[in-house]
Amino acid sequence: MAARVLRARGAALGRWPPTAGGPCSLLPRLRTWTSSSNRSREDSWLKSLFVRKVDPRKDAHSNLLAKKETSNLYKLQFHNVKPECLEAYNKICQEVLPKIHEDKHYPCTLVGTWNTWYGEQDQAVHLWRYEGGYPALTEVMNKLRENKEFLEFRKARSDMLLSRKNQLLLEFSFWNEPVPRSGPNIYELRSYQLRPGTMIEWGNYWARAIRFRQDGNEAVGGFFSQIGQLYMVHHLWAYRDLQTREDIRNAAWHKHGWEELVYYTVPLIQEMESRIMIPLKTSPLQ
Repeated sequence: MAARVLRARGAALGRWPPTAGGPCSLLPRLRTWTSSSNRSREDSWLKSLFVRKVDPRKDAHSNLLAKKETSNLYKLQFHNVKPECLEAYNKICQEVLPKIHEDKHYPCTLVGTWNTWYGEQDQAVHLWRYEGGYPALTEVMNKLRENKEFLEFRKARSDMLLSRKNQLLLEFSFWNEPVPRSGPNIYELRSYQLRPGTMIEWGNYWARAIRFRQDGNEAVGGFFSQIGQLYMVHHLWAYRDLQTREDIRNAAWHKHGWEELVYYTVPLIQEMESRIMIPLKTSPLQ
């Protein structure tokens, strides 16, 4: 039996019987084979940490994660403004955007409008809600094309901007719908670029995690992208000031279960960004 085992091992190593060196001549090959085997196991273990298996889905993310009782669609706009034009930009936005918000003929609501305080500088952020989904969005766009005041606003705005982008979003079913709130508050928009295929997993974890972050009424809204940069998640938070933000976030670590949820969601993230924002005077979120 021992001879058969040795012959099989020798054949696997490509050499049997051993050369004049005797059995000791097998040791370098055995060390090489063992080292290679160990490396393979280590590589496999490391991949298990960073490469996640994606389960096949039988329905769209939007159907599994979004609220069933509403058909709201959100548009998130980022406008990078010429530094010398920021004051003038804010002025025309505060004159025109509230009129659209208050006009009952437009099925949309201005949820909030801000300037970035910490993060990307000289930036304006606007969040709109369209009550009725894509048909409501199309209706608003068509009406704005006939709105002379808005067309003049858009022309003036174009001379003030360096760049702009937007995303169409749905809200997570486990977050509260954003509603107007009194201030003064600062707002944090935390944006996460997830690994493709992990949105459902993120939603499952945060459906439990959100309960750890509602004691101070700081949770404003949670969204995921449908058009624009995909696999993007945005969490919007409100705090009285930066120190309150620090205290609330630190307190979460003392709640049993929070650290476990963070541990499992971190590997889902490719990139993340935090913006601290100040609301404009006409923003419904103050």
